[in-house]
Amino acid sequence: MKMTSPTAPQRFATCDLCDTHKNDSSGRFRVLPPVFKSFGGVSAFYGPVVTVKCFEDNSLVKAAVDGSGLVETAAGLMPAVLVVDGGASLRRALLGGNLGAAAAKNGWAGVVIDGCVRDVAELAQCQIGIRALAVIPRPPEKRNEGQRGVAVQMQGVWVYPGDWLYADDDGIVLMPAPLQT
Repeated sequence: MKMTSPTAPQRFATCDLCDTHKNDSSGRFRVLPPVFKSFGGVSAFYGPVVTVKCFEDNSLVKAAVDGSGLVETAAGLMPAVLVVDGGASLRRALLGGNLGAAAAKNGWAGVVIDGCVRDVAELAQCQIGIRALAVIPRPPEKRNEGQRGVAVQMQGVWVYPGDWLYADDDGIVLMPAPLQT
């Protein structure tokens, strides 16, 4: 199996991607609203999307980041991006320092959360891209509730498992297929 190295990232700029796809009216190219803040030690990241839908319960987030972040693609194994539909809750964190470190250790390219994080100083040390709406110190619930591998809405934008997510300092975009190099 071919492994694509996360240490030799593909060059991209979300502004260039938006310029290239500015006339796309199909809905296949999507841009997330500019409400996500950066918390990880990596500012630009990309990869195929794995989804989790949960509300104030991070049981499935923990299960995901505790496992391998590598997924099989046409180009070989690639670090994936975990996209978490947390229902935009600002009441409980869905990712903290321990889970951020686990995600980095297990090869995830990034985590994007429509919700909150905590342990900001620890997350900044993680060599992974992390985006979320805000910070709150309150921990999540542990009810083992939620769904994995389903289409989710992030701030009104549909995100599908297997989409490709590209994030940098200018924003986050989604496409149904990876960039061609």
